[in-house]
Amino acid sequence: MIIELNSMKYPLVDISGGTVKLRDDRLKREWNIEIKPFLLASYPVTNELYHTVLNDSSASFAGDSKPAVNISWNDAINFCNVISERMGLNKCYSVHENGEHIQMDWEANGFRLPTEAEWQYACKAGTAGYTYGELDKIAWYRDNSAGTPHEVGKKEPNAWGLYDMLGNVWEWCFDLYDEQVYGSYRIFRGGSWAEEARGCGASCRRRSHPTFSIDDLGFRLARSL
Repeated sequence: MIIELNSMKYPLVDISGGTVKLRDDRLKREWNIEIKPFLLASYPVTNELYHTVLNDSSASFAGDSKPAVNISWNDAINFCNVISERMGLNKCYSVHENGEHIQMDWEANGFRLPTEAEWQYACKAGTAGYTYGELDKIAWYRDNSAGTPHEVGKKEPNAWGLYDMLGNVWEWCFDLYDEQVYGSYRIFRGGSWAEEARGCGASCRRRSHPTFSIDDLGFRLARSL
């Protein structure tokens, strides 16, 4: 599938189903999750796509293929709903109580954030290691980024044609981290241009409040099949 808006083309990759093992180092726990087939974008959402969808008239974002950053989880949810409506699809998210409660419609055909299980499964792309390739070849991170994000798609993709799954920007996932301990905190994955090598791995998990935003945190679109 390709999202086409104005002159932009934003491809999504068909991800076949399978099984992925997640691990929580804090709780010393591992568990398996079955993954249904889904679509995942080849790249993180770019500045150009983000601001075009939200009707930002600023010309400074035209052709800007760096990842959109300073995006909170709530911002990402809103974007998913807006682009779904623009593409004539059903929204996945209903927002209630001034954004304090988010209801997910798993039957909707619109765009959404990947679950962390989907994200990790897609990132590993059938590989078994902490990364899906040599880090300098696949990721922008602290040692090679010169302290800034880079245009998407300039490093080598994984075996399923997904770029920047590690490094460049952290990516929000849909899931709560540990509701009993952290409340509404959501998970993000993948490492970033500012992260050390050890933080840029397929199983590395971070979390923050859904209103949190920072200059190395973005997101990637998914869609159920």
